[in-house]
Amino acid sequence: MPILRLGYKASAEQFPPRRLLDLAIAAEASGFDSVWTSDHFQPWRHTDGHAPNALVWLGAAAQATSRVVLGTSVLTPSFRYNPAIVAQAFATLGCLAPGRVILGVGTGESMNEVPVGVDWPEQAERFARLREAIGLIRQLWSEEFVTFDGEYFHTHDATIYDLPDQPVPIYVAASGPAAARLAGRLGDGLICTSGKGAELYTDTLLPSFAEGAQKAGRDTAAMDRMIEMKVSFDRDLGHAMEDTKVWAALALPGEKKVGVHDPREMEALAKDAEPYAHRRWLVSSDPDEHIEQIAPYLAYGFNHLVFHFPGNDQEAAIARYGEVILPRLREKWG
Repeated sequence: MPILRLGYKASAEQFPPRRLLDLAIAAEASGFDSVWTSDHFQPWRHTDGHAPNALVWLGAAAQATSRVVLGTSVLTPSFRYNPAIVAQAFATLGCLAPGRVILGVGTGESMNEVPVGVDWPEQAERFARLREAIGLIRQLWSEEFVTFDGEYFHTHDATIYDLPDQPVPIYVAASGPAAARLAGRLGDGLICTSGKGAELYTDTLLPSFAEGAQKAGRDTAAMDRMIEMKVSFDRDLGHAMEDTKVWAALALPGEKKVGVHDPREMEALAKDAEPYAHRRWLVSSDPDEHIEQIAPYLAYGFNHLVFHFPGNDQEAAIARYGEVILPRLREKWG
């Protein structure tokens, strides 16, 4: 099993770029091992929403930090971005922060692609595009003068001239078995999110991830199993509960969110979910209870926990975790 790693989610939908950079610096100073940012063209809500460019921001974070691993959770390399440009960008990031960059990819969301003119396809095509994009990125990182003639992407004698000495790992986000198998077969790690029921992780995602890796002859023991942990930990339980309402959209049933591309519409839909928004989060005011809430995910087999705090006072949340929660996790599981 890979070593325990504890990360911080720098939520680009919630904060402007300079503030987000300061939070990444604070997370590194408080002992987090990694910092992950979302790659949204538009946020989950219009009011007080933000959407700084992830590639630009990661370049700044690479220079503003010195130790933490930096990654996307997640970027879609198959619509707004040509995968060749993603390959170039992350090769550059890998040169700027050697050994500290991870490309996290997924099939995408309509809210980030439709506004720039993309005709949003069915899941089968989104999955096929992601698979093809990963293959092209890998090829560009390992060969010169790549001529690629895929179903969706094409290159002609393409070369990435600046490559890091250590290849950038690719992690694949999954919410179902096909993507989890793809993560095992073509990726270097798995990404998923908490709060969706034990059976999804123990019976579907992790076994499918292992199956994909084994069929490709890969060693799953060396591969990261990462999960974004939705946590709201505050000495004031009422405050911890209230903080989750800003992310009420996460509690909406999937069928209500599919196809929504307007942050105003998503925000309106989320209003109905505010009374039960906390259900997607691990909410507690007691450190021991909070550790018990986190423990099942480690028991499932995840080794890389990335903590996403919902409230505005991220500095306080980072400091609390650094002082109270991270040491306990490392003492028990590190």
